[in-house]
Amino acid sequence: MKNLLTSLALCLGLAFGLVAPGAAAETHGLPQFADLVDRIGPSVVNIRTAERIRSQPAMPGMPLPPGMSEDDPFYEFFRRFFPPRQSPVPPGQPGTEVPRGLGSGFIVSADGLILTNHHVVDGADEIYVTLTDKREFKAELIGSDRRTDVALIRIDAKTDLPAPVEIGDPEKLRVGDWVLAIGSPFGLDSTVTAGIVSAKGRDTGEYLPFIQTDVAVNPGNSGGPLIDMQGRVVGINSQIYSRTGGFMGISFAIPIDEAMNIAEQLKKTGRVVRGRIGVVIAEVTKEVAEPLGLASAEGSLVRSVEPGGPAEKAGIEVGDIIVGFNGRKIERSSDLPRIVGGTAPGTKADIRVWRRGQFRDLTVTVGEMPSDRQAGAPGRAPSETVPASNPLGLGVTDLSAEQRAKLRIKGGVLVESVTGPAESVGIRPGDIVLGLGNQEIRDAAQFQELVSRIDRNRTHVLLIQRGDSAQFVPIRPTAP
Repeated sequence: MKNLLTSLALCLGLAFGLVAPGAAAETHGLPQFADLVDRIGPSVVNIRTAERIRSQPAMPGMPLPPGMSEDDPFYEFFRRFFPPRQSPVPPGQPGTEVPRGLGSGFIVSADGLILTNHHVVDGADEIYVTLTDKREFKAELIGSDRRTDVALIRIDAKTDLPAPVEIGDPEKLRVGDWVLAIGSPFGLDSTVTAGIVSAKGRDTGEYLPFIQTDVAVNPGNSGGPLIDMQGRVVGINSQIYSRTGGFMGISFAIPIDEAMNIAEQLKKTGRVVRGRIGVVIAEVTKEVAEPLGLASAEGSLVRSVEPGGPAEKAGIEVGDIIVGFNGRKIERSSDLPRIVGGTAPGTKADIRVWRRGQFRDLTVTVGEMPSDRQAGAPGRAPSETVPASNPLGLGVTDLSAEQRAKLRIKGGVLVESVTGPAESVGIRPGDIVLGLGNQEIRDAAQFQELVSRIDRNRTHVLLIQRGDSAQFVPIRPTAP
């Protein structure tokens, strides 16, 4: 019995990692964070912002008409439906500061430069930075970038400024690595939370790929550092996924290498210059790639081309799939704007596209990112019409030369009516059909001929333009 209890105790010790050094199993304890916090903590700052009251609005509500007394038959009506109300604006004269928001940041240079988030300082009239020793400084905004949510501020601390943080390499992070966050959630400054890297290169629809973690991040943590186990900053805590406004186990950080590139531009010029080629893009799905002959679902689908822009001048067309840019492979649609955005305007870049069943190599001169533009919408054309009684359920008509010129397209047909398969995949009257599979559509007669010969036992793709953008739409014809 004694031997049995001894064996059981040893097994439990092995299971919970409690066996003393030198025993049969090697122990693996949890990481120790205290030394890292002692080293990095003083370099993390609390940021609060304020705005000034610009004017004192008039008191809402309606005053009683002049001369009206309580004996007036309409006195009760005015008292009930137009009572005087207090002003919603906090007390204070124009120019008075009122609190606006809270956030975090961290020191990146000995001369007082601090990195934080754009949304922490956006719209602020005054920015205040508090160090862990409770000293407070008024900060100067050097520059801020909305697209990447990165901002650079500076404080004039002439003595005893904490050492700048050490910058790490996000590329060396592995999913499952331990990481720390330090910040001021809900105004609770110098709060430390820990977790692991949940994913890398996470696409959330923003301009940069994010580091996803399960580190507890809440309002006020924004702009604070994400720290690896060597005490190096690998990201800026920026977003959370939440249905309540609080932490729900998923948080996102901007990779620090991307943030430092932005900060360098902000330091030099106060703004960020990005390249652009003038296209609107979409993801390439498996349902689109296979019928077009692509080996895998990769690249960026060109939905529209800016008139007179760099892409149009280079010969890029709506429906092209961009698979390479300046020697770099475009695996996901979101890769393209990041790569192009990081290319200096004026650069001549090689670009590879998949068009109607084959690769084509083009050269584009990268421009500087412009404001958005919108193309005109199509009218209707009284020309040859194809009825909707075909295997795709599409009734189409020819476009006039004027409509094509307005839309800057060479061919295509206007959808007049939809039934069956076309209706089920969301095609609508007013859409324009630019292509069927790898075949460019010239006019209604050619479209009808192509549709009459399609294989009705497999899925095809239509290149559909709606408004100023185009998209491949998988469609299954009616059974033979």
